[in-house]
Amino acid sequence: MTHAGTMPREQRRLTVRLARDDRDLAAVQALRWDVFFAEMGAQAHDVLHTLDTDPYDALCDHLLVIDADEPGTHLAEGGVVGTYRLLRESVAHRAGGFYSAGEFDLSPLMAPGSRPGGELLELGRSCVRPAWRTSATISLLWRGIADYIASHGIGLMFGCASFPGTDPDAHAQALSLLAHTCLAPAERRPRLRGELGPDQAVTLERLARGSYDERRAMLRLPPLVKGYLRCGALFGDGAFIDHAFNTVDVCVVLPVEQISQRYATRFSVAA
Repeated sequence: MTHAGTMPREQRRLTVRLARDDRDLAAVQALRWDVFFAEMGAQAHDVLHTLDTDPYDALCDHLLVIDADEPGTHLAEGGVVGTYRLLRESVAHRAGGFYSAGEFDLSPLMAPGSRPGGELLELGRSCVRPAWRTSATISLLWRGIADYIASHGIGLMFGCASFPGTDPDAHAQALSLLAHTCLAPAERRPRLRGELGPDQAVTLERLARGSYDERRAMLRLPPLVKGYLRCGALFGDGAFIDHAFNTVDVCVVLPVEQISQRYATRFSVAA
């Protein structure tokens, strides 16, 4: 069978849907292990365990991109090649809060005077297999999110996006660019939790404005962060060093009504 990396895009049978059962969830968790642990260097507590799992998985909805021509999984319709984890506000409140709240103070997003109408939606655990990191796969993920937004009356999306490694100064220009040009308004700006130590909490601004080339800094942003920016995203204050996952995390804030016109149809809303 032709590998997805060489198969013409128009011949790939990609579909998107939510996970339906435990087998779907296991396929998602296996994909996340391959990307986060095997590829990106997250720390494995059990080297014999090949699933990325946590207590939030049972609470969340899981978006799947499936390639019908990809063998090797138990799914009858093909292999899971992309995923997003979705946690609605109403579910999070019943179960003890959002995943991102372990890193960022999310209270500004929930304040009655600053939040938009509709429910909050946390986006997380996004990953795609390397050979499927194409616009077609990403577009399907956005289409799935668009349908989810419409079905659940979502007013604002947020979540963590990651830079590789745990050295924030390796991303000094890119992080500083976010601090200088893309911060969320103060009344809607998540901030690092105050009790975090210096080995976890760092400032987003690593360099003074004017001391670096902003165009080059834009090129150094991870693809997911670039995608969020194209949608009109803004960012919280500070960066979290996640040693377990070998990443530097920033908090993304994406009000549905502020999504740029270019991407509005993907979310079924007006910009």
